[in-house]
Amino acid sequence: MTAEYKVLGDIAVITMTNPPVNGLGFSTRIGITDGLSKAIDDPAVKAIVITGAGKAFSGGADIKEFGTPKALQEPNLLSVILALEASTKPIVAAIHSVCMGGGLELSLGCHYRVAAPGTNVALPEVKLGLIPGAGGTQRLPRVLGVETALNMIVSGEPVKSELLASLPGQKLFDKLAGSAESLFDEAVEFAKSVAGKTGEALPLVRNLPCKHPQGDAYFQFARNMVGGMSKNYPAPLKCVDAVQAATKMKFDDGMAEERRIFTALMFTPESIALRHLFMAERAASHIPDVPGDTPQRAVKSVGVIGAGTMGGGISMNFLNAGIPVTILETKQEALDRGVATIKKNYEAQVKKGKLKQDKYEQRMALLKTTLSYDDLKDVDLVIEAVFEELGVKEKVFTELDRVIKPGAILASNTSTLDVDKIAAFTKRPQDVVGMHFFSPANVMKLLEVVRGKQTAKDVLATVMGIAKKIKKTAVVSGVCDGFIGNRMIEQYSRQAGFLLDEGATPQQVDKAIEKFGFAMGPFRMGDLAGNDIGWAIRKRRATEIADMKYSRTADKLCELGRFGQKTGAGWYDYKPGKRDAIPSDLVNKMIEDHRKELGITPRKISDEEIVQRLVYSLVNEGAHILEDGIASKSGDIDMVYLTGYGFPIWRGGPMHYASQVGLYNVAESMKRFAKNPHDDAKFWQPAGLIQKLVAEGKSFS
Repeated sequence: MTAEYKVLGDIAVITMTNPPVNGLGFSTRIGITDGLSKAIDDPAVKAIVITGAGKAFSGGADIKEFGTPKALQEPNLLSVILALEASTKPIVAAIHSVCMGGGLELSLGCHYRVAAPGTNVALPEVKLGLIPGAGGTQRLPRVLGVETALNMIVSGEPVKSELLASLPGQKLFDKLAGSAESLFDEAVEFAKSVAGKTGEALPLVRNLPCKHPQGDAYFQFARNMVGGMSKNYPAPLKCVDAVQAATKMKFDDGMAEERRIFTALMFTPESIALRHLFMAERAASHIPDVPGDTPQRAVKSVGVIGAGTMGGGISMNFLNAGIPVTILETKQEALDRGVATIKKNYEAQVKKGKLKQDKYEQRMALLKTTLSYDDLKDVDLVIEAVFEELGVKEKVFTELDRVIKPGAILASNTSTLDVDKIAAFTKRPQDVVGMHFFSPANVMKLLEVVRGKQTAKDVLATVMGIAKKIKKTAVVSGVCDGFIGNRMIEQYSRQAGFLLDEGATPQQVDKAIEKFGFAMGPFRMGDLAGNDIGWAIRKRRATEIADMKYSRTADKLCELGRFGQKTGAGWYDYKPGKRDAIPSDLVNKMIEDHRKELGITPRKISDEEIVQRLVYSLVNEGAHILEDGIASKSGDIDMVYLTGYGFPIWRGGPMHYASQVGLYNVAESMKRFAKNPHDDAKFWQPAGLIQKLVAEGKSFS
């Protein structure tokens, strides 16, 4: 059992011991109820304290049991809370550090609560597309008031215990301890002060009143506000329904309504996708052949080669984490421009109140600049962010190999190039790794960690650890052209081009995929990133893969000098200083002329076909990536697309989405696209992995 029981005088203490956050798994629940039975049966025990060991009171559900029958096995959490409420002896929850989800609901089943300052208190279930399912929507409004409780439940965000304790009329905490260190002793003393109380003398949260002075008018206002902010997510509005039920129904009826809503949400595509994201994000940090206890190299200082947009953004990540950075450039003017951009970004945060002035100054004090490689000789990690051309990378890594101390990690921010070739420019390929940041690097969460053939395991472990420190979602990729994300986006972009050849316009394609939920369609994305980047890749690829078929429209666009927003013209027209994409008559005429050259009669293309061809192209290439061992699991591919490419979160990523649609249906669509004379029949043969899963009746997950 993951709960300990001991008796201190006349006080029984039940301590949850299920690291890291004392998840309320089956073993922990058994431990709590067994301890409770012992305490009630022992005449010498007058009161009970329940707390959590380590760095949490309880973070709620045990993720190892998430979505499994074990999570519902009796005693389930509802049964545990009922047992606490039914106790004939006072129970005091000693809350500290983390009290979230089921952990908070558990504490609300206790008679009293003593909290340490600095405790993060939350009901975050809405972030999984759910509502609290063990009484949170019924009990929290009774102790905090309807508005405060509803705000917490709808946002899912943690609130500090001292802030909650300061609210007038709050009944969540009976006492705020002087410190985290004194919490346990103060909780035991509090338990002694209420020892001997029994029956109706014991306060139950369920018996407290729950009303809002404005009644239904308030809840209608809340629905209007929440509905406007929760498009595509059903759970937030259901949170409002459940809390309203607490104000209109008897407690047990409100609990039944909460359970009904919770169960219905469990089966929505949005909740299934969000729960998949939750698990995939945690699984991404686990590398099959790199044990979790692999020693990591110390990274106390970082060098960055290049002070451009990427180099500056990468540097900010480390400065934000309190790690000193030295930026190297070839010219002083480039250094000055780079530092000025970093300052401008930080000053904008200060102006918006997102960063305090003293923090800004602390971060800038950690930044050094240099024009000499020799000044990087003692850094623990160096990341190059120079022009995407192998010859340029060779010069940089040859110089780094000469200067950088032994044992330091040499990383490339390359987005497509062969990391093994880059590693071969050094005498220490085991220390070389890809760290592909996404632009803007100081904002985007994704970090593709590219594992070369000789990259050492401790290098991988270190980089994954550093990713957490700089608040990135790291996904490991093997070496191939474009790694995971850009290898897949190439197929997506090819399909977008074929759709233009066959009769669609850039704005129709963009609108269709944006309606599906993408943050930006392929043509708006190209204009933002720079169409010349894709052009350069296509020209390089043409010499490497002679039979790769492309639409020529993107090349014709670049031949006109329409590289996107930076030139004021791309697939769309742009007014100076604005980012609004204006449909271009010139581009549409260029596409029409190109169709005539090809002898293609344009046809009407449905939004459904646009979405399927774009999304399923990602899926098929993703399946090939899994077959090739470039990604170790489908969830990693989903994380890349959810955090780096604007795939709609509520759809769970391309591989999860395909599983939800049904791989049989996806494969049949691919076979239909393969018959299209203007598409690439070879590409649309379903990947062997898809065919195998269809035959076995399985999905990617």
